[in-house]
Amino acid sequence: MGWCKRMNLFIWYEKCSTCKRAKEYLDRKGISYNVRCIKTHNPTYDELKKWVEEYKVDIKRLFNTSGILYREMGLKDKLLTISDDEKLKLLATNGMLVKRPLLLTCDNIYIGFKEKEWDEIR
Repeated sequence: MGWCKRMNLFIWYEKCSTCKRAKEYLDRKGISYNVRCIKTHNPTYDELKKWVEEYKVDIKRLFNTSGILYREMGLKDKLLTISDDEKLKLLATNGMLVKRPLLLTCDNIYIGFKEKEWDEIR
């Protein structure tokens, strides 16, 4: 996509084993990034909205559907009835609702860690 001034942003939860594997992967591949903890610095509504628009992401992919909070709040059914704007506002309330890890590059957003997908990172 051309030249980009923005540094990769890696958003993780340090107690998450998948996030640890993703961080080790990035380090092993020599991919530079800024790191941010999702629990202490949750993505804001404005950030989430920008990412959805910029990367053309289905908002539902941003939800941590395997998380305890997701299940406790009964979000599987609730998400069927609320607007995209309400979904973004909900995600912005608690980082533990957001699927992790997230890696934002100039060209893409990687949601969750799948090594095969992350192999395309430059």
